Amino acid sequence: MRMLISVMSLAMLAGCVSPAMDTARSQAPTRVLASEKATALVAECIKFSWQDESVFGVDASAYINNDKAGKQTVYTRGAESFADLTPQGTGTAVSYYAQQPGDAAAMRRLAMLATCL
Repeated sequence: MRMLISVMSLAMLAGCVSPAMDTARSQAPTRVLASEKATALVAECIKFSWQDESVFGVDASAYINNDKAGKQTVYTRGAESFADLTPQGTGTAVSYYAQQPGDAAAMRRLAMLATCL
């Protein structure tokens, strides 16, 4: 039962942030990066680093969404920052989006993302 509630909560959260992500994707990404690592490894690393409470405080949240084509999105609550990860050969192409690109938290998230490449 507890697992069902968690899954339903996560699904509702994903539905709420999707319009914000679609709006952001209609513009150029804040930064485009590449990695030689597999997409799943990069996604897990970004999620883990964005959940670091010592860096982001109580707002240290991160989630992963997978689509059928192998693309993954790592995003924060409210999609204030998110990264689209697309498999590219044996590596990964990363598009980072931030609602407030010059914001200190957005810059920290970008720096944490860069350590995962």
